[in-house]
Amino acid sequence: MDTLTPDPRRWWALAALVASMLTLGFDTTILNVALPTMAADLGATTGEQQWMADAYVVVFAALMLPAGLLGDRFGRRLMLITGLGIFLAGSVVGALSGEVNAVIAARALMGVGAALVTPLALSVVPTLFGPEERTKAVGIVSAASALGLPLGPIIGGWLLNHFWWGSVFLVNVPMAAVGILACVFLLPETRDPSSPKVDALSTALTATGLGALVYAIIEAPTRGWGDALVLGMLGAAVLLIAALVLRERRVERPMLDMTLLAHRGFLFNTIAATLVTFVLTGLLFVLPPYLQAVLGHDALGTGVRLLPMMGGLLVASRLAPQVVTRFGARAAVSAGLVVLAFAGVLGSRTTVDSGYGFVALWLSVTGLGFGLSLIPAMNGGLSALPRDRAGSGSGLLMTMRQVGGAIGIALLGSLLAAAFRDRLDVAGLPGRAADTAGESVVAAHLVAERAGSAQLAASANSAYVHGMGVVLLVCGIAALVSALLAAAFLPATPRPTGTSATPDMAAEQADARQ
Repeated sequence: MDTLTPDPRRWWALAALVASMLTLGFDTTILNVALPTMAADLGATTGEQQWMADAYVVVFAALMLPAGLLGDRFGRRLMLITGLGIFLAGSVVGALSGEVNAVIAARALMGVGAALVTPLALSVVPTLFGPEERTKAVGIVSAASALGLPLGPIIGGWLLNHFWWGSVFLVNVPMAAVGILACVFLLPETRDPSSPKVDALSTALTATGLGALVYAIIEAPTRGWGDALVLGMLGAAVLLIAALVLRERRVERPMLDMTLLAHRGFLFNTIAATLVTFVLTGLLFVLPPYLQAVLGHDALGTGVRLLPMMGGLLVASRLAPQVVTRFGARAAVSAGLVVLAFAGVLGSRTTVDSGYGFVALWLSVTGLGFGLSLIPAMNGGLSALPRDRAGSGSGLLMTMRQVGGAIGIALLGSLLAAAFRDRLDVAGLPGRAADTAGESVVAAHLVAERAGSAQLAASANSAYVHGMGVVLLVCGIAALVSALLAAAFLPATPRPTGTSATPDMAAEQADARQ
């Protein structure tokens, strides 16, 4: 195992990465809290709200692999700064947008910037830190990304209470600017000129394949799963993704390095991290409308009420290394996923009359399960990567997580929309009003207010809580299946003893036993 001379600026450089990741985490949940307000102001349907969230995620996922390679070849600091600049520009466009399609386009542009930032922020860590410090550094970067989750809704909620919804985009501008300055002054330049060139065809296959898949999932509840367009998009997605895999297997220096998936530690840690992201993004999509439309809290109140999840995450961030040290990474990931499954099942028992106390309870458990499973899974996956493929390898891991997030929003959002529409009682409403009410719980409340129908508002609340319960139950089942997969297939790495057993050594020993 090679040695690494510590960079004297490494902890300051980590601060630059923290600023970058905080910016992206911040943005994700600001939009979730703003969606109900934007739906009312822009007249966005549930499907259009899904696209406002997914335009960012699909582009993010599609460009993450080539972004990692660009950083390897031309300089990771340069690409980090470029990515933050693009993200800043997309935020300005989003703030000035006046209709749904413009917001979706701005979100896609922000996805381009985020795709450059995320894999490179992670790929810099192995080049700065030796194995004995890497676990701590990865945990700090992951925590920075997670820290934006509760901060985003609180600050975004305050902005929505005082300004128009575009302010949730504008707030990214100073955050991104701070990230750029931190990268310029604190981050040393690193690169790997021997990395493969960016493959335009593979990039196009990734983007169109993921786009077709997400489009089909989002449109299916409205058009029906048997609709010709939906089936055509699903078929196209399968063909395009299969073509991508076949092409990458035949290329001498592939962009999507399939050989990384031969490492059992990398493969199953990546699967675990992907399924955790699937569950979390789905939950964060369905919860804000419940807190705002059903319980009647304003945007700031909604953000504050997401804090228990952060409390659970903070506990997990302290607990996870101790669990890994005592019981091994496999036990930590599996236990975290079981806790996440329990949180999903508990959340599915929420009713209109449950009140916030019950929600705070299962949100806390969610944060605990999220941190306990994701931090060891991310560290285990990154530790299995060859150092000279840091950008493309971490890009593959993060791409899989973003694909999980995109499918989570699309699939669980579509499930919510279908369950809501089926349960909503629109008897006595004109056809146009009934269709509008079925678009989302926010739209149903607006129709009920105009019609003076307390019955419709009550039906909308009941229908939404039912749909949310179905989504959370599916999340719980997905987390439980993930826990079983982790327990069965993750390598049984030896428990660390002192400082001699590093993540790299554990990965090497696990690979040797295969």
